Amino acid sequence: MKCSLGFSPCPNDTFIFDALVNRKIDSGDLSFDVVLEDVQTLNEWAIAGKLDITKLSYGVLPLVLEQYILLNSGSALGRGVGPLLISNKDQGMMNVEDNVIAIPGEHTTAHLLFSLAYPHAKKKVFLRYDKIEEFVLSGQGLGVIIHENRFTYQDKGLHKITDLGDYWEKHTGHSIPLGGIVIKRSLPASIQQTVDSLIRESIEYAYRHHHEELTDYVKKHSQEMSEAVMRQHINLYVNQHSINLGEEGRTAVNKLLDVYKQDHPATQLRDDVFLH
Repeated sequence: MKCSLGFSPCPNDTFIFDALVNRKIDSGDLSFDVVLEDVQTLNEWAIAGKLDITKLSYGVLPLVLEQYILLNSGSALGRGVGPLLISNKDQGMMNVEDNVIAIPGEHTTAHLLFSLAYPHAKKKVFLRYDKIEEFVLSGQGLGVIIHENRFTYQDKGLHKITDLGDYWEKHTGHSIPLGGIVIKRSLPASIQQTVDSLIRESIEYAYRHHHEELTDYVKKHSQEMSEAVMRQHINLYVNQHSINLGEEGRTAVNKLLDVYKQDHPATQLRDDVFLH
């Protein structure tokens, strides 16, 4: 059986999926039609139900639960890994609400975390994550950065206003749910379980064989990052929650869903969020 599979070209995703999509592990009768896209595109495709299996931002999970169920493996959760709100000036305390803010997609965890920290900030524009630094540098407003930009923004003379992940952690006590892997509910339960196990096996393979030396697959899609930045990226976003969400991970995801429900009180979400 062939399933469509989408994830981002970021080092954490290519590190996770390398062994699976490049057949370094045995996937049996399963094969994958693989597409690599930015997270906002994947989020939009998830809302449309385009792919069988896909990476998405946890911020979009409430919108797709009728079609998808969350896998235990492949997630990006952690502490100290959240989005950053940045400026092109070292302004210290400032009124964020007076500024235009560029955010990496409407249906992203970054947007949800920003809205939690700044509920009254309404002047928003939504851009690809790799366009936001230029938006800020050109003086058009503030920006919320994710992924590798967390590690490079200071080199460009940009300044942190708020660590939105730190805000989440202090106000909820939970790890930050950034991104997860979902699979179509319409697929047989046996396929869902097999895919979950294969992603876990792919991560474990990566740790055994490529933890010290990055593969060509990771480097090819890394948008000219240095190896040091690629390694930082993987170390931050791939951890024990990526192998298995576990109870702590599920609790953090449920907290994020609770925040969404508080903002959307008319929304009824399914109880069966997680694959068992």
